[in-house]
Amino acid sequence: MQEHSDSELLSLFRNPDQKNYAFNMMVRRYQERLYWHIRKMVIVHDDADDLLQNTFMKAWKGLENFRGDSLLFTWFYRIATNEALSFLQAKKKRYLLPVVDVEKELVSSLEGDSYFDGDDLQLRLQKAILTLPPKQRLVFNMRYYDEMKYEDISQILDTSVGALKASYHHAAKKIENIIKND
Repeated sequence: MQEHSDSELLSLFRNPDQKNYAFNMMVRRYQERLYWHIRKMVIVHDDADDLLQNTFMKAWKGLENFRGDSLLFTWFYRIATNEALSFLQAKKKRYLLPVVDVEKELVSSLEGDSYFDGDDLQLRLQKAILTLPPKQRLVFNMRYYDEMKYEDISQILDTSVGALKASYHHAAKKIENIIKND
């Protein structure tokens, strides 16, 4: 399968005869990374799957207006990030739960997840990550697991690189303290 640049994919997408082909290429390129990005936030496979579908539906609707000020990759990530954060916020409101209870629910889901195959240390790390505020957790996951550059994260989250570095540092310290004291 030929690897197309962002500009080639956008050109194909803007051609009515190639629109579906181009979008399918984008989905193939980003679906696995986006799935895991969302999954690390919401933990539950079915929720991540639904949010991934929502991400691609929003991308389909919005791609006509994509100006190309950012990479497609960061644009898709921003949509996925907003979907995950909105989902967590709605979950908190729907059940009138404080954030701590939502985090406990996510930890419980992680422990009972048949897809999770990590060892004890990995489970402790995941539990520690779940204690972070959602945005801090997001920054940590994107930097630690996805190995994204701060500049890319900055575009996705619309935050300064300095603020992201500070957020990552605080998250890493919190996680380290939790694992040490666990």
